[in-house]
This record gives sequence, structure tokens and C-alpha cells, in this order.
Amino acid sequence: MRLALALFLLVAAVPAVAQRHPRDGELHDADTTAWWHTTEALSNDAMEGRDTGSAAYQRAAEYVADRFHKAGLSPAGEHGSYFQSVPMNQIEADPIASLFTLLRSNGDVVSIGFLTQITISPMAGLLPDTEAPLTFRGYCGKDAMQDIAGKIVVCFGTQRSGLPSGGERVANARAGHAAGLVNVDDPYFSIEPPRWPYAYARSVTLASESAPIKPETTPLPVMRLSAEAFTTWLKGTPYHAASLLETGGRQQPLPSFDIPARLHIHLRLGTRTLSSPNVLAVLPGSDPVLRDQYVVIAAHLDGYGYGTSVDGDALYNGTLDDAAYVALLIQFADDLKREHLQPKRSILFCAFTGEEKGLLGSSWFVEHPTVPASQLAADINLDQLRPLFPLHILTALAVDDTTLGATARKVGASMDIEIRPDREPERGLLRRADHYPFLRSGVPAIGFIFGYDPGTDAETRYREWYRVRYHRPQDDLTQPVDFDAAAKFDHFFYKLVEAVADDPKRPAILPESSFAKPSQK
Repeated sequence: MRLALALFLLVAAVPAVAQRHPRDGELHDADTTAWWHTTEALSNDAMEGRDTGSAAYQRAAEYVADRFHKAGLSPAGEHGSYFQSVPMNQIEADPIASLFTLLRSNGDVVSIGFLTQITISPMAGLLPDTEAPLTFRGYCGKDAMQDIAGKIVVCFGTQRSGLPSGGERVANARAGHAAGLVNVDDPYFSIEPPRWPYAYARSVTLASESAPIKPETTPLPVMRLSAEAFTTWLKGTPYHAASLLETGGRQQPLPSFDIPARLHIHLRLGTRTLSSPNVLAVLPGSDPVLRDQYVVIAAHLDGYGYGTSVDGDALYNGTLDDAAYVALLIQFADDLKREHLQPKRSILFCAFTGEEKGLLGSSWFVEHPTVPASQLAADINLDQLRPLFPLHILTALAVDDTTLGATARKVGASMDIEIRPDREPERGLLRRADHYPFLRSGVPAIGFIFGYDPGTDAETRYREWYRVRYHRPQDDLTQPVDFDAAAKFDHFFYKLVEAVADDPKRPAILPESSFAKPSQK
């Protein structure tokens, strides 16, 4: 049925729009063409990058709600609407008025480029001015964090397993009463290299999570420093930055030593409250019993908006991250309507807000579901998808944690797609997308990444995307896309959702999974 519909749409629709869509010549079927046209609508410059809480985000949310309505989906938000308001608080460091200065013991004063060489995690209660001596403490494990009171501790910011994590470094610095902490980039973490500049220094939290700062406590300033900038910090020490970074990259022991300089931090912080909606819609199921269970299919609508300019472009369009996959939700809804399909379980379509600010919209939904939480049967999340090369492999996050993994493998096998577990867990991709709050709440969930074998052209294209486009203005409508691979994934997604929705057996978290509750083990 899909093939017949696609042929009809290709003949009827494409000629009428060919002059208005610059990439139609690269598209080979009507379904993918319609999907890309919606992607254009969501991530063109007029949508201004859809930053959480912005007027542009609201325009995008209203566009998605209108498309859901036209596809015949029922509202699943608050008060009979398609929207669920998500209250947030934002703190931002002014990119012009905030200054970072290195004061050497010999009297030299060195300005450090805010957002281009150094950034900070803004928090309520941070002092407007902090100045303290610098000390390097290797990986900043507990044993290395002695005699650090009143000092700003510089750490090798490793992400490697077996070494102190970012959270452990912060905890050790707080325990030692440090004045601040600076994580230096690991340039040898090649599976996802550090990227500069940062778009902005902005922290957004759910309003329910924001706690008042106690008068007797001051938050720890936590910063990140580029490897390039680090080379200028070690003047006057017997150490060379390149050698230290290489040693850290090899995960070998690092020395501890004081740096003959002080760091002065001047911050101008601005705060505001936000309300940004999730967009929620439902297609009721056809089975009188299974229709009370919901298969969530989700993507995040928010992007970065405007930020630090890169190569003369300051608009972070967020085309593949994640406008294209909100567009896929819309395309699936359109297809179901045209083909008069109604799966047995209900399908809950979710375009979440605030993903880029910390999975905020999905976390809020899981905490405040608009359908009974016990009836959330599964979550299939669309994010982290980069159709840059032919699709033969999909990495499936949490593939061995739930029965959704077996379903995905069965669907994949029917399409000659190998389904693999994550082979790069140190990147933490499992925790960086909207499936994660569902898993933590006990709802079976899964997400996908285009996979590759080491040393192949596919890996080269994937790494290049993360190096030059991820969270940058270059993730726009002109970037390279393998539209045949995109089409293949789209149909994999359609088949997977239909398989999960029609399976008489409800998805489940496996007993051996770390996400299993005691009653499930």
C-alpha cells in the first residue's frame, strides 16, 4: 500500500513544488520528499533555531500542532489542547560583560576568550567576581585533591571509564573547599572531539527543580577550557601542555603542581522564567483492549537558536538535530491518515521542548504525564540520527535492556539492517536523549544512531559531522544528506512502530537490565 501511495504522490505532488525546494533533485520518492519539505519548514532561517522559550520556538510548536491536527490526531496536552506547558528558570552569563583573565606572577595579564576558549556553567548564587591561585591536579581524583582550599583546581577533563568522572571531580573539589574547578579538554577523545566555540553559557532547569541558594553557601564555579588555551597557562612551570595532554590522552599518571598565576572571573548573570510547551497528540488504537496502552514516539523540537558566530553564521538551525525527526513524526501521522491505518495500541506523538537544555520537556512529561503513567507501554525516540552514508547498521541504545531490542532486530533483519549495541559507551549517548527519562521511570525505551565499522568512509563522515556541525550553525538545510539512507531509516521506523503497536505482548524491561525495578528482577 505504501508503494502505491508513494508512486501516486510522486506523480501528483513533486512537479508542483519542484521550483520551490532546492534539493528536490536529490530526492527519489514522495514520502521522503514530503518529509524533507517539512524539515525545511521547521529549520529554515525564519524559524530562528527554535530556542527553548523563544517566540520562534512557539511558532514552531504551533506549526507542529497544526500539522498534527490536519493529520487527524487528537489533542493530548493540557485542557484539551495539543500543548503541555513546561515551566523553567534560566540563568545566562552575558557573553560581552563576563570576563576571564589570567594574572601571571610576573605581572602579565592574559585575556581568555569567553565562549571561544573558556566557558562556565551558570548557577544561581555565583559571585560576580572570583579570584584565586591556580593548581593543576591531574585527573582530580580524591587522593590528588589535598591542600586545594581557596584555589581554582585545573583538571584533565577525561571522559574515559576507570578515571574520575566530571561529577566526581566536582565533588572532590567541593570537599576540598576549592574556589573553582576548570576541566581542560581531552584532545585525544577522538570518538567525539571537543568543539569550540560554545553557542552561549546558559543553564535552564525545570522550575520544580530550582532550589534557593542558602545564604551560607556559594556554588562552585565549574569551567571548561580548550586544550589550545591551556598551552598558555603553564608559563613559568617545568611542564609543557602538549606533553601533559598526550599523557592524559594515554590515561597515564599525571603530576600535581601549582601554576604561578591567578584566575580572575567576572560574571554578569541574567535570570528569567520561561514557559515552553511540549506538543502532544494521539492516534487512538483500534483494539478494544490494547488501545488503553500508549506507544510514545518522540523527537525534540527545540534547538539552540542564535549563538556565537561560526564562520560568519550565528544561527544554529538544528536541521538534523532534531527538526528532521519532528518532521518524521508529522510524516508518519500523514501516512497513517492517507492509508487509513490504525494500529492496535494508541500512538502518542510527542515533540518535546528543552532537550538541548537537559532533557527538560521529556522529564516534565514523565513526571506529569497527560495520560495515565501505567499505560505508557513503550517509547521510541528519534534523535542522534545522522543520515550521512548508506544505512546498513543501526546502533540501538538500550537494545539489551528491553524487549524492544528484539523487535528492532527482527524489523532490521527484514530490511538488511544490522542492529548493534553501543560500542562507544564513554560518550554517554544513552543519557543524552529523551528516551532516558522514560527508562529511568520504568518505561521500555529505545533510540537509534546510524552505525559504521571502524576505518570506513561511513565513520569518516560521521566524525566529520560531529567535528564541524554538531550544535553549530552548519547543521542547516544545505549540509550533506544521504536521502536514500534517510528514506530507509524512515521506513524502518514506520515498521518498528507498527510492530510494537500491534504486538499482543506488551514491551517490558528485561530483568537483567540496570533499569529493572526490584519487582522486575
